[in-house]
Amino acid sequence: MLTRAWIRWLVLHRLSRSYLLWAARRGDPLAQILAGPDRGLGSPRSIEEIRQRGRMPTVSRVRVTADHELCRLILRDRRFGVVTPNNRALPKPMRWVLTKTDLELPNLAEPPSMLVTDPPEHANYRRLVGQAFTPKAIAKLGERVVEVTDDLLERLKSTPRPDLIDDFSAQLPIAIIAEILGLPADMHSTLLKWGDTGAPLLDRGLTWSTFRRAIEDLAEGERYFDQHIAGLTAEPGDDVLSMLVTGGELTHREQVANAALLLDAGFLTTVNMLGNGIALLTSHPDQLEMLAARPELWPGAVEEILRYDGPIRITGRIASCDVDIADQHVKSGSLVLLLLAGANKDPTVFPDPERFDVTRANAAEHLSFSSGVHGCLGASLARLEGAVALRALFERYPDLRLDGPPIPRGLVNLNSYRSMPAKLSAD
Repeated sequence: MLTRAWIRWLVLHRLSRSYLLWAARRGDPLAQILAGPDRGLGSPRSIEEIRQRGRMPTVSRVRVTADHELCRLILRDRRFGVVTPNNRALPKPMRWVLTKTDLELPNLAEPPSMLVTDPPEHANYRRLVGQAFTPKAIAKLGERVVEVTDDLLERLKSTPRPDLIDDFSAQLPIAIIAEILGLPADMHSTLLKWGDTGAPLLDRGLTWSTFRRAIEDLAEGERYFDQHIAGLTAEPGDDVLSMLVTGGELTHREQVANAALLLDAGFLTTVNMLGNGIALLTSHPDQLEMLAARPELWPGAVEEILRYDGPIRITGRIASCDVDIADQHVKSGSLVLLLLAGANKDPTVFPDPERFDVTRANAAEHLSFSSGVHGCLGASLARLEGAVALRALFERYPDLRLDGPPIPRGLVNLNSYRSMPAKLSAD
């Protein structure tokens, strides 16, 4: 398997990394975002340069847009499909190599993961698990989210130097999604490890060591889910994975791939949202004071966190046919990169976009949960967890402050922190 993995890494990551580093040195703004000093949109300079070139300019040989209206239109347009390793705008020989080196592992960035599957398959996957994320189902989870949050906050008191990522932000969503999926509590640390090593697979230009570590953990996760699904086949429960298994409509590979996706999507987005929110609020004490005085603003504050510093920065779509959009002709098979973080700060939609304002009236128009058929299935759950957890954290520990600058993950696509040491009191 490692030989096939190395070949796949060479095509997907090594070649693109070499080009992006070269282009970044020459000042290409998209390459700067993907591989240069502005990697992951750490600085608004490159994205503003792209915005100034037009609504959908060609940069680094691909079309790219930070225009809110265009991003939303493309996400909702059925003529654009998701990007997979095998349909990317690559030469045919490279696509052939990727087809022949399919590792058949539960990679959230490759089919048959729901994330990178178009209708009708996508609609079928979503239907099978959608009942676990209806408004009624999410409302029932509210009490459990409060219970887990309170328990975590109580435990923080006895932690000598708490890390608000490892000890809080990651623990709440993994506990909730594991319960939804019917996974045991003693697996939480292992599940978090798999998510940590697998998250870089959403990027391009990975080093071999990072790619290999992710692939090895995917293989470990596949073995676990193989055994777990076999157990559910013999004795199903009332959890989401049992729905996937007993529906009788999915192959075993589809079951494993989408089980892994639901796990990763169920906590990666939320842990990043919570971490980003803590960093924003501690650096904007005036906004925290307003929330303390007006706690009814917390749901809107979560929307503003998602807009200002959302957990997902970039996505892409492939035109499935010739498309005329924004006064441009997009040929079938062309890749369009959607800079969601840029769209969320489009000044034509969000006045004074670099201002963090928990009272912003239209903050919920952000695209951090995507839009259209691939809109985040668990968006309501993430919003609930965000409003409950952040409010409880700052009400329980009003003097909380960070103990040094938080450490970012350094990923392009997933906007997140690796570590966030804190002090809970002013002492």
